[in-house]
Amino acid sequence: MKMLGRQLAAARRAKGLSQPGLAAALNIHEETVASIEQGRRVLKLDMAELFDEFLETKGMLAAGVANLPEVDQFPLWAEEYMDQEKVAISLSWYDNAVIPGLLQSEPYARAVLRNRVPAYEDEELEKALRLRLDRQEILHRKNPPTLSFVVWEPALLLQIGTEEIRREQLQLLREMLELPCVSLQVLTLDSPLHAGLNGPFTLIETPDHQHLAYTESQRGSQWVSDPEEVSILARKYAMLRTQALNTEYTKGLLDSLLGER
Repeated sequence: MKMLGRQLAAARRAKGLSQPGLAAALNIHEETVASIEQGRRVLKLDMAELFDEFLETKGMLAAGVANLPEVDQFPLWAEEYMDQEKVAISLSWYDNAVIPGLLQSEPYARAVLRNRVPAYEDEELEKALRLRLDRQEILHRKNPPTLSFVVWEPALLLQIGTEEIRREQLQLLREMLELPCVSLQVLTLDSPLHAGLNGPFTLIETPDHQHLAYTESQRGSQWVSDPEEVSILARKYAMLRTQALNTEYTKGLLDSLLGER
């Protein structure tokens, strides 16, 4: 992917075009060109053929796409995911162990990061904390993405840190529900159905309407770009939303939890 990106960049420069110039000429998003050239986004065959025709590269990029290894999922550094998160127009996020990072209070986020094994050094922890909290800027930007969250109830009940930290986090969730861009639903423990038993994942829609997914596990993270695999996760998310409490009942559950002590 990185090699194809470099070939695209070389062909673009040979034509005397900037990334914005190429994007404008083909009526695509500038971020799309930048992501492909940096090897962060899969170059699809139809897009490769479009570039080949416009840049007169005689099928070079399409041939490269056709010969990519047949691997859908590949390791991803967290920084690369955050680049996509910043520009996404929609995020659909399922979590089952902790509150999603975009909705975490500072004390709760600190408590979560302190549970890392091996433990962060103090300086590393503070850096990770700032990175996590800075991501929440997208909630308050002028044109925020559409954000949908489904959270399994144990994440609300788990005693991360102190009881005060837990209550502050629940209060923040209750306030977040008043943001017009945020939808939060809780899948309760007594639900007989659970479409998310295989673990957490995030669905992302990019500015040029590419649909991707991101998953995390104990030993790393992965992009899912194959349309069929993304479709499976999208169907799981749709099912989770039907199995979870709706947003109004979720508000009631949070109010109940906040008043329980």
